[in-house]
Amino acid sequence: MLKNTAFTKFHIALGAKMVPFAGFNMPVQYEGLIAEHLTVRKGVGVFDVSHMGEIWVKGAKAFDSVQYITSNDVSKLYDGKVQYSCFPNGKGGIVDDLLVYRINAETYLLVVNAANIEKDWNWVCQHAEKMGMVVGKEVYNASDEIAQLAIQGPLALKAIQKLTPEPIENMEYYTFKKLEFAGVKDVILSTTGYTGSGGCEIYMANEDAEKIWNAVFEVGADFGIKPIGLGARDTLRLEMGFCLYGNDIDDTTSPLEAGLGWITKFTPEKNFIDKEFLLKQKQEGLKRKLVGFEVIDKGIPRQHYSICDAQGNKIGEVTSGTMSPSLNKPIGMGYVPVELSNPGSEIFIEVRGKLLKAVVVKLPFYKGE
Repeated sequence: MLKNTAFTKFHIALGAKMVPFAGFNMPVQYEGLIAEHLTVRKGVGVFDVSHMGEIWVKGAKAFDSVQYITSNDVSKLYDGKVQYSCFPNGKGGIVDDLLVYRINAETYLLVVNAANIEKDWNWVCQHAEKMGMVVGKEVYNASDEIAQLAIQGPLALKAIQKLTPEPIENMEYYTFKKLEFAGVKDVILSTTGYTGSGGCEIYMANEDAEKIWNAVFEVGADFGIKPIGLGARDTLRLEMGFCLYGNDIDDTTSPLEAGLGWITKFTPEKNFIDKEFLLKQKQEGLKRKLVGFEVIDKGIPRQHYSICDAQGNKIGEVTSGTMSPSLNKPIGMGYVPVELSNPGSEIFIEVRGKLLKAVVVKLPFYKGE
């Protein structure tokens, strides 16, 4: 049985094409992927991301718990700051990637991927219990109670500033505020973004969802606001070279191989799962790396297509690929041997039995207008 979000009725009323995604009934597109993609790049679009998971970690041991199970350094957070991180899985892979919100020194909100909510919840509980934390109280899964909208694009904050007395237009990237929004108290508004075009995310209780949806579309009307489906969310994030769990990272990929060394902190005072394994991997050198590439020949790379060397030997596979709506060229990501990972390296993508020439490029693909 598919779950609905607090906004499902709006998507259906607007004629969205609905698809099953991570156990939810979700809109993949409304007017069409390219139009929606460009709306976000140039104006403002609204994504329903209520399928994402939210896990609270609270109490005297909250910091120690989050510091141990995540790869980034939680001691660098302050109240109102967000951090991108991952859960190392104890075997050199990744349980999930996530966002860590510090509400205060003893309260953290972990925002995880929809497809991994149960897996992540079990992982967090397993380690919290070892620390003597109380599951259901100090560690709490609020995923079914919270709705979330991602309002993205260069005009997003300008459009919705009317809905809150708090100044939000100049908020720093990866920060958040608890504020009154559209007359609703204690809404979390953050600026993490998965599109590369600015904007914010709004976390609210399910019962406030309808009021907030209506208010957002009302004030956004002058800015050409439109609802956007998951299809454009995927092409937008790929243009930025952002990883998608299940495609570009999973239980078999290390954060270092995935180019996530910047969220893997080997500071002396931080002990975390897989620290020794990952440190050894870093010191010994990687054998493969996740790269971005542009296809020179005609053809579109798709997930699981083979990546080959000049002799036609398979050396990896495409993890994400599309025709970029912003750049109008075929782009993709995939793991290749480290010796072929430098920008300018020539690789080949096998598309329907043909080898198409591609070149490794520096991420992100999309550099802005």
